[in-house]
Amino acid sequence: MRIVNGVLCLLMLAFAAVQYNDPDAGLWMMIYALPAAWAGLAAWQPARLQARPATLGLGLCLLAALGGVAHWWPRDAGWWRQEVWWQSETAREGMGLMAAAIVLAVVALTRWLGRGRTGQAAE
Repeated sequence: MRIVNGVLCLLMLAFAAVQYNDPDAGLWMMIYALPAAWAGLAAWQPARLQARPATLGLGLCLLAALGGVAHWWPRDAGWWRQEVWWQSETAREGMGLMAAAIVLAVVALTRWLGRGRTGQAAE
């Protein structure tokens, strides 16, 4: 899972980097940077995910991402087809939030699976 989370961290950092010329770049850089930070933590310091504050923070980020997916769900017919998302900013934003939520879900799964191995961290 460390390799998976490391790759997801780098992927989310790349997503954040390509937002530099977007009109709302700050928002989308943050949306991608948060899952990148969580995936990086899961890849390089997984024991820290076991602490109660980290668990709460991860849960809140995952809930926010799921809320964002519900809010920005693409309304375009066939939004998953390239010819649609290539033209539709809202389809791309919805798909980006889906990617962020998936990364956070993988980090949450990593935390849950690692609980038995690392034990509870000191709080």
